[in-house]
Amino acid sequence: MDWLSVLPPLVAIIIVIWKKEVILALLSAVFTSELLLASQHHSNAIFHAFIGFIERIITVVSSGGNARILIFSLLIGALLAYVRDSGGVTATVEKLVNKGIAKNKRQVGALTMFTGMVIFIESNLSVLTAGILSRDLFDKFKMSRARLAYIIDSTSAPVCILVLLNGWGAYVLALLNNYELGQSSVSILWGSVAFNFYAIIALLMVVYTVVTDRVHGPMKATELALNTDGATQTTSTEQHSTVSPQAVPQETLSQAILHETMVPATKARFMLVPLLSMIFGMFFFMYWSGNGNITQGSGSKSVLYATCLALAVSYFLLRFSKRFEHKELVEIGFKGIGELLPLVTIVLLSLTLGASLKELGTGYFIAGIVGDYLPLILVVPMLFLAGAVISFSTGTSWGTFAILIPIGVPLIQALGLPPSLVIAAILGGGIFGDHCSPISDTTAVSAIASGCDLLEHVKTQMPYALFGGAVTLVAYVIASIVMI
Repeated sequence: MDWLSVLPPLVAIIIVIWKKEVILALLSAVFTSELLLASQHHSNAIFHAFIGFIERIITVVSSGGNARILIFSLLIGALLAYVRDSGGVTATVEKLVNKGIAKNKRQVGALTMFTGMVIFIESNLSVLTAGILSRDLFDKFKMSRARLAYIIDSTSAPVCILVLLNGWGAYVLALLNNYELGQSSVSILWGSVAFNFYAIIALLMVVYTVVTDRVHGPMKATELALNTDGATQTTSTEQHSTVSPQAVPQETLSQAILHETMVPATKARFMLVPLLSMIFGMFFFMYWSGNGNITQGSGSKSVLYATCLALAVSYFLLRFSKRFEHKELVEIGFKGIGELLPLVTIVLLSLTLGASLKELGTGYFIAGIVGDYLPLILVVPMLFLAGAVISFSTGTSWGTFAILIPIGVPLIQALGLPPSLVIAAILGGGIFGDHCSPISDTTAVSAIASGCDLLEHVKTQMPYALFGGAVTLVAYVIASIVMI
């Protein structure tokens, strides 16, 4: 059964590559996992796998944290629709361009990256804010939504794991506090920042992309197609319409987005006030839910509460402007929610698969292989690889931390390995695998925020992540030779 536990993520990955259909891949992977679990206890495994599949989804949704993520993913669709259909996005873009803040591709890329870095308090908020702010700017300068998805995705998590004054730092600190290591958990965690080579390299690659305005691999092909097909944006009095990936199978979503009808510019405040409400609300709710300690706050609660606040602010702002009636705003909100239903389904199934694989023991099996019969200087590089494989297979970096830190810390104690180096390798491996994974919920959120097709985002980001991972692996080998 140990070796069979890797079958569900393999099924997901094969179907994603073969059929280019994420929901089918996740459904198949969850059912495969439940089938393996049911076969251990029941003779009629298929029937019980079917029941287990449904109950697994119920269990996932019953979790407060998961329910908040799902509700927030739906509500952000309504918020996106409000700031878009109000003309606030168009007005903000025009204001930025007219003021010279975003008058060329490099400045637009720098603004996007800066926005993602400043909002280090929560990765989802970082991705959402930078994505919402920059979507139309990228369209204006004919840069693909795939490039936007890459920049926001490769900025948010690396910044969060390097700054650590957020839920990420509190979570890892809680995992480390279970062990006696001779140093304080705080000093080990802060010491890991300098050795988190993947996060640092990922940010440097984003800087390179922004400064040089160069893209490579599949992303280059996407942008060439975008700029040679004659796609342009137009402005009319019609409402902005979103084109779904399923409706345009012959072209990339990035190309389709440039065919969208823009809403005439109105007031920039229709976008900026709700976004600022969400940002400041996030800080307040992190502080409030952490009982006065912002690093102890609940990320899932805070991002949901902040999104609800921003949605309420946007509603009343538009209603009191007398540009929209209540009925119109309700219709716009539900339209926005409906547009995100496919991606929210992916988030739900990703969470379900992660829960099922945890019970199956997939992550523990993969991690256990790494710990056997390795030369000392290869332990840290292999922990990085194990973190990448687990995160890629399960779609969760935090779940990877929960699996590998209990394995890595005893290795520190037994073999005398540098604590900060080991922890950094585990954290970096989790983010690396998450960046490559087509079943990661954070990958889906990046696609939501940027308006990019999910598979296009995975395909165009993966070469950058693989290059960064390869350089990081070499760096950990060198660091191990020097420090161990």
